[in-house]
Amino acid sequence: MTQADEGPDAAAGTASSDAAEDARVGGPESEELVTDPAAAAFRLGQAVLVVLGAFFAAVAVTGWGTDALVGLGLLTPDTSLYTVAGTVLQFLGFGIGVAGFLALVDEPGLIRVRALDRRDALLTVGGVVVLLALQFVLLYALQVLGLSTGENQAMLPGREDPTYFLYMVVVSVLFVGPAEELLFRGVVQGLLRRAFAAWPAILIAGAFFGLIHAPAVQGGQVETLLYAVVATLLGCLLGYLYERSGNLAVPAIAHGLYNATLFGIQYAAAVGL
Repeated sequence: MTQADEGPDAAAGTASSDAAEDARVGGPESEELVTDPAAAAFRLGQAVLVVLGAFFAAVAVTGWGTDALVGLGLLTPDTSLYTVAGTVLQFLGFGIGVAGFLALVDEPGLIRVRALDRRDALLTVGGVVVLLALQFVLLYALQVLGLSTGENQAMLPGREDPTYFLYMVVVSVLFVGPAEELLFRGVVQGLLRRAFAAWPAILIAGAFFGLIHAPAVQGGQVETLLYAVVATLLGCLLGYLYERSGNLAVPAIAHGLYNATLFGIQYAAAVGL
């Protein structure tokens, strides 16, 4: 198209593209958004409800599902496979809870997801590297200060059966990463983004993410708090990836690969590799 051919539609298209670029983290439009207190309270309330709904659904699906599988003779309690199956059911429950919430509310376009393009793939790989580096830096800094975080109970079964870690590598990529990102970035951050600018939405969703992980921590109050802080910071990075890419697949895959890497490291250590 020559310059003479450019009409009002072309100008509008350029303006829309510029606005979309500005809406990314740090863009002028995102920083100029003024939060209405009533809208902020409403969106925060929705975020709390969807998180509670997802966890109630997860508890129900996990309980019913594991009981049914044991009753059918497909699972034996107190085994690694039983724990893995419970984890899969838990995160399927997350998805069911989110689906139920979305069915009850009118929030078109809340979940933004598409196939990865080259830029998305680079963001995903870079995100995994930065997540791992951030965790190791934070844990090292705490160690220097004479502090430590508690341990996530998801790691404990592998102490007796290292093959559990291998199961969890797959579960992390297929279920944990996608389900947690669907809930915390896709829905929670998405809802907050409709009332807040980019960074407040990312920080609040990250805080939700960190607090929800606290009950799964084995340790004292200080250790649990520090674990929640680290998880919050990691959640904020995942939120940035979502905001920057506009594609839920980016943080979902990055999260899954990050968890899978940690389980892989635990397996290697357990078997002496």
